[in-house]
Amino acid sequence: MRSRIGMQIRTDGCVNNELATRIAILRFCEGIGDDNPLWTDKSYGEQTVYGGLIAPPSFIFACMASVQFGWAGLGGFHAETTMEFHKPIRMNDTIDATVFFDGFDGPTESQFGGRRIKDYIRQEYRDQTGDLVTKFICSRMRFERGEMQKRRESRKIELPHPWTEAELTQIENDVLAESPRGAEPRLWESVEIGDEIDIITKGPLGLTDEIAFVAAGAAPIPRIAAHRIALQRYRRHPNWAFRDPATNALEPVYSVHYNDHAARMQGAQIAYDVGIQRTCWQIHSLTNWMGDTGFLKKLSGQYRAHVYLSDVVRLSGRVVGKEIDADGDHVVLLETWATNQRDQNVMPGTAVVALPHLDGAQTMILPRALQTAGGK
Repeated sequence: MRSRIGMQIRTDGCVNNELATRIAILRFCEGIGDDNPLWTDKSYGEQTVYGGLIAPPSFIFACMASVQFGWAGLGGFHAETTMEFHKPIRMNDTIDATVFFDGFDGPTESQFGGRRIKDYIRQEYRDQTGDLVTKFICSRMRFERGEMQKRRESRKIELPHPWTEAELTQIENDVLAESPRGAEPRLWESVEIGDEIDIITKGPLGLTDEIAFVAAGAAPIPRIAAHRIALQRYRRHPNWAFRDPATNALEPVYSVHYNDHAARMQGAQIAYDVGIQRTCWQIHSLTNWMGDTGFLKKLSGQYRAHVYLSDVVRLSGRVVGKEIDADGDHVVLLETWATNQRDQNVMPGTAVVALPHLDGAQTMILPRALQTAGGK
């Protein structure tokens, strides 16, 4: 694996979308539960500074989420995401990804699953002009599979979570109360250190939520296939699949996100969410707060615990700094979190958001990326 550091990785089997069509964007938004009209309503988009429909920053995951590249005999979890955003994705942009293996740390000892490796996959997404749209560093923890299984009981919690009818009613009311800021600009001058951003709620996470995420093109790695095509792939790569004892069918390792048996083989109790799915929720909360005239420049997130089917996660954040960055953008620095019903922060993170500001003549100046977005 050391000899492979710096190599470019093949992506053909992992590409889901190359063109940001209206339907591709809409299906992705449905798969992450984000109905912001900036990405879902063409007529609304035409009235914004973009002059047309754009995709949420997370749409790059619907183009290619990641690649299957790894360590024989080791189970893996996506542990951390770091992203930089350089320009918006407009409707009908073509997105192409190149992927590189940047290396790894370890091995070291861990309590979770014996010896541990942390590796780094760099993914760069460019549009039809060759401009860099997004850079995504995917960091994964690789553990000894047998040790993960042995230690599963030490992490046992009550699942599925025993929600009451009153609790479920409140959760659903909270979900339905969410709304994006929209066309009203959030000015840099109006933001104070200590301000908290609006909460969005996801859950209780269900099987259809995971199916919708896959159907949205946001995964898996490589693409899911059926019958002869799937069998041919599994014969070439036997470690990509296992035989489900309930159906005798071969299932991909990726099915840890919707198959309890697969999840248990990875040291989890039942099926759990996808790492990048959680980051999509983080981006949803940030874009809801910043409004149409904000631009998300950077984020990070660490996946600290599984979000199991039946869990509820509430995402928010707090402004911790304000500055003018090297690009001349007026930005706010945020710490973000994602808290489950067990009061665990399952995704501590950070973000940098550029906001419009007022010049000396009280004219609103947009973030640099919006000035060059080709809109109005």
